[in-house]
Amino acid sequence: MIKRILSTFALLATTAAPLVAQSTLGTPATGEILPGWLRSDGTRMAAVKITLAPGWKTYWRSPGDAGIPPRFDWSRSKNLRGDVAVTWPTPSIYKTNGMRTIGYSEHLILPITLAPRKSGSPVTLRAKMDIGVCKDICVPYQLDLDATLDNMSSSPTPAIAAALAARPFAAAEAGVSSATCALRPIEDGMQIETKVTLPPTGGKEVVVIEPGQPGVWMSETQTKRSGNVLTAVGDLIPPDDSPLVIDRSNIVITVLGKKQAVEIKGCTPS
Repeated sequence: MIKRILSTFALLATTAAPLVAQSTLGTPATGEILPGWLRSDGTRMAAVKITLAPGWKTYWRSPGDAGIPPRFDWSRSKNLRGDVAVTWPTPSIYKTNGMRTIGYSEHLILPITLAPRKSGSPVTLRAKMDIGVCKDICVPYQLDLDATLDNMSSSPTPAIAAALAARPFAAAEAGVSSATCALRPIEDGMQIETKVTLPPTGGKEVVVIEPGQPGVWMSETQTKRSGNVLTAVGDLIPPDDSPLVIDRSNIVITVLGKKQAVEIKGCTPS
């Protein structure tokens, strides 16, 4: 519960004056669209490239207690069908004011998969991306992205291909043989305990659990390993004391180790 209060305070502190952040801190980050290539199924592969000023960092999709999760708005785009699928490269772990944050420094290339409404026609991307950036302080920041993708090349762009290769391993690729979740009620939500059977990923492993339900706060986890079994325990807190129903098939467990990262989608009851 203490961590929840600290997290809320940190978020309020960073979101109190976004206009001031934009106008007084120079340019901590710039963004652009990398055009990518046309795939055989008619979809397009492109990427968002974020370049960070020296000393600045930005956040992963699950940023940790002191972080600001990124948000995309693609609604002004043209010839775009359905959601834009984002592939997240393996992030790094940082300490911010004594709290763990998860993200990237220097630059970030986010591969995106686009499905045109009309195959073979250009896709116009117009998007706003709200991110958090940190140096001496952490602040929200907004990037405007605009590009027309009309190239017919089928040759992969090296920078995007490298970012795709930098994603965490899937469960099958990493040798995960099982992933279970146990849930039990606590005063203001639920405690979750996950057990993942996989070979060590190197060094001090961090386990991030994403509940797969918007608005549910997830604490940092306490992690221990015994042989090939990695156990992580944390708290799930619903917004406004609302009922909490967790679908285990939507849970995502990410293991961040020194040698590799692994992403496990879904877990079974233990």
